[in-house]
Amino acid sequence: MASSKARAFSPLDRLKKAANLTPSKKEVTLSNGDVFEFWTTPLTMAEREQAQKGTKDDVNAFALRLFVQKAQDENGQRLFSAGQIAELKHDVRDTDLQALMLAVIE
Repeated sequence: MASSKARAFSPLDRLKKAANLTPSKKEVTLSNGDVFEFWTTPLTMAEREQAQKGTKDDVNAFALRLFVQKAQDENGQRLFSAGQIAELKHDVRDTDLQALMLAVIE
């Protein structure tokens, strides 16, 4: 039987509380040995849908857009803008980008 405390919250409120969307620190070791750190919140369905727009089933495009959208500093400020995607693709090693993109969804 559910406690009276559990019944005080609506099902939606309980799900939202359980989601725990607080940012967590991610650290990725780059190919040159440097550690790149950023903060990100757990992925929501809305964020996934936004990142998928215009990617035409291109998994790498989706993952890169998601990384750009979600990577932030410790104060919650985004580290990258959508306008920097081409520069990231051309000027950052693929292995580093793959590791960064994976860190967002782990």
